[in-house]
Amino acid sequence: MSTKYHSKEHQILSTVRQVLSAVVRDATPKPGRPAPLSPQTTEDLKHCFMLITSREKEIIEEAGGQGMDARPRYADEPKTSQVVPFSLPKKD
Repeated sequence: MSTKYHSKEHQILSTVRQVLSAVVRDATPKPGRPAPLSPQTTEDLKHCFMLITSREKEIIEEAGGQGMDARPRYADEPKTSQVVPFSLPKKD
């Protein structure tokens, strides 16, 4: 997602998502070590991420954006629309 925020709510959600991600990275144990978080806490974190992402998507779509599911368009990819040029009538 771009760093362009559509509202204060979107900025808050993005910041909360980034902080939660940092906490998860810091709490993730090294291979072979026990997980410090309970399975219920892990599920709750996943649910939080899903809610944040869902609301961010709604905010972007409400603001007229293409949404987070928009796929990239490559330069060599055929266009699905056609531009029709037109000109205004000349004034006499």
